[in-house]
Amino acid sequence: MIITFFKNISFFHRVFSCECVIVMNLKNENSNHTNNKHLKTKVMKKQNLFLSVLVIGFTLVFTSCKKDEVGPDNQNGILPTRFSVDVPSAISQTASAKKAYSSDDTIKGSDIYQHLELFIAVGDGAGEIVEDIIGGIRYYNINKPLSLTYSSDDDSRTKNLVVFEEVGFEDQVWDFQMNITDAESEGNEDGGLALQIFWNTNPIKGIAILKPYNIDRTENEMADEATFRIEYSEAGEGGYDAQMLVSISGLELENPLVDPYSINTLKMFAGKKGDIIDVYGNTNHPNAKFFNADAGFNWAFVASADEANDVAVAEVGLPASNLNETSRQVLLVDNSIKNVFTNQINEVWPGIDQSLVDAYLSNTGAPGYFNQDGFVQGGVSPGVQFDEVESRIQSLSPFNPSEVSEMLIEFKLN
Repeated sequence: MIITFFKNISFFHRVFSCECVIVMNLKNENSNHTNNKHLKTKVMKKQNLFLSVLVIGFTLVFTSCKKDEVGPDNQNGILPTRFSVDVPSAISQTASAKKAYSSDDTIKGSDIYQHLELFIAVGDGAGEIVEDIIGGIRYYNINKPLSLTYSSDDDSRTKNLVVFEEVGFEDQVWDFQMNITDAESEGNEDGGLALQIFWNTNPIKGIAILKPYNIDRTENEMADEATFRIEYSEAGEGGYDAQMLVSISGLELENPLVDPYSINTLKMFAGKKGDIIDVYGNTNHPNAKFFNADAGFNWAFVASADEANDVAVAEVGLPASNLNETSRQVLLVDNSIKNVFTNQINEVWPGIDQSLVDAYLSNTGAPGYFNQDGFVQGGVSPGVQFDEVESRIQSLSPFNPSEVSEMLIEFKLN
């Protein structure tokens, strides 16, 4: 009975929403998972919908917003040229053929860290979205304060675009601010804002806030609360050459009977210093349950990657959604996957043979090690090439789970 119990537990379905786990697995053509095609289709249609809609939406927005003297070679614009931090493939391809599968009595090592792919996909997509927006503005030579009105090719609704200069926001004066609003919604609580971006040009620094519902009412009619915020800086904060903070709030939760692991908020940091990139963050899963009746967890992680050697190290925790804590020890050690699962299994099945539990959780040892092929192993370093990034994650910690769980992204409305 006990062995049957372990065999029947699907880690994919117990720990993470399938739509969240497989985002980057679209490249894995040779996977032997029988449900991969189905899951890939769901991913493209659901969790990745906002990013794809935004990219398409802003491409169309700026084809309908023409100014004089347009052209791709225009270098006289007022906008920054970069707004993202690229993450090495060692983190962004966490599943590997070598370690992707194991005994049915053991949690797969690659599954433990596969949720990292959602973070990387969101981080990459968010930065690319803002860069696409900037590219569109630059292409049409929007290079000074102005206002204009156009009809969106997305939802055929009237949009207003306004550019300001010397604007105060969050205790800082910004060189420029641009608002795009849905004209008919400007009387709403959110001011009808589809996009709000603040930026400085020297050094490059900016904040972009986006609301898909006001960008394309047709495609995002059911996502009226989802809001994205991307912060980017090359001002040297924290000793990084460049850094990015991506936050998402208001994502619609699935029916917990259908998908108890869906996400309503996400927050992720990525910082680059030379060849080293540090990444950490949380997603909130308010309806998630594992073995006992406790509901509501953050999937919290830290990772560091060496771009030159294409190696990375990551550590993951499962703190409760309402945990008001910032300590790395509490978030990643006390609430490691191994500890959380061990405690819950022993609570539900007191007296269970500990050797079976240990075998089932044998791949959950922290941290996890990755190379260009994805997940290598957990718990014990494969070699000295991992030493630098392994030492770096000791100084990294995820965000406060309760703050991420309650996060609400808002525009500047005055």
